[in-house]
Amino acid sequence: MLSRIAESLFWIGRYLERADGTARILDVHLQLLLEDPWIDEDTACRSLISLMGGEANPDVQLTRKDVLALLAVDRDNSASIAYSLSSARENARRAREIISTELWECLNTTHARMPRRVAGDKAHEFFRWVRERTALAIGVTETSTSHDDAWLFFSLGRAIERADMTARLLATRSLTEASGPSWTTILRSCGAFEAYLRSYRGMPSARNAAEFLLLDRLFPRSVMFSLSRAEEYLVALDPTSSRLGVREEAQRVLGQIRAELEFRPISEIISDLPGHMEEFQVATASASEAIRQRYFPTSAVPVWIGENS
Repeated sequence: MLSRIAESLFWIGRYLERADGTARILDVHLQLLLEDPWIDEDTACRSLISLMGGEANPDVQLTRKDVLALLAVDRDNSASIAYSLSSARENARRAREIISTELWECLNTTHARMPRRVAGDKAHEFFRWVRERTALAIGVTETSTSHDDAWLFFSLGRAIERADMTARLLATRSLTEASGPSWTTILRSCGAFEAYLRSYRGMPSARNAAEFLLLDRLFPRSVMFSLSRAEEYLVALDPTSSRLGVREEAQRVLGQIRAELEFRPISEIISDLPGHMEEFQVATASASEAIRQRYFPTSAVPVWIGENS
């Protein structure tokens, strides 16, 4: 497979998960700003924008409406939902000869129907629409694509981005000194509340909820599940084994992150959850860069073999 095609598939998966994850995080926190009058809205908005990788004007008082405009519908902001969905569609165009017609039509329709602005009272409906459209695109891919290298690159991008977005969502638990979202709210935003109740059979506590979203091996949005899947996809892409251990840098980085989560006490992680999640995001960025260098070299120089200079 051409590296440009593999890279496009990888980023389609990442952008779809990024749009979905951003919608979930914004849905939780914009609703919290609306319901809790004691939260400093400007501080909370700035923290949320910073956490999502955006930038805000330091001289302007920020409101819930500004966050919605910047992180939801701003097509020029790389941290926004609109940018992610547009980028997924653009990468699908570059890989048009590989992806299915159903996926192409799904991404095209989503791009065409993406609104230019969203009213505050319609925000929840918009976020639900984003989640439904990304779920449709992923479902179409799962059911209409052979599980070959193309599917592996798409799924690898999804796994890495999903782990990163779950870590960001956990980090938002302590965005401000004011009360953050409850653990029940965070679990519901991940679609994890019912799965959590079946596992723990009780109302969420900080320890149990964080443990579930970080370490559960069966829930598909947990960080551990996503990391394990990413490692499996990397092994499938390069199945050659070595007696000297892991050779690929991306596998090594992901394995180190997973081991760190597995063997560090959950109480220690919770004591500085934002700090640990920030370290985790740096590590996933390193893994993504290692994947890029291994499979999508942008500075490769053509070498002609068989000719004498």
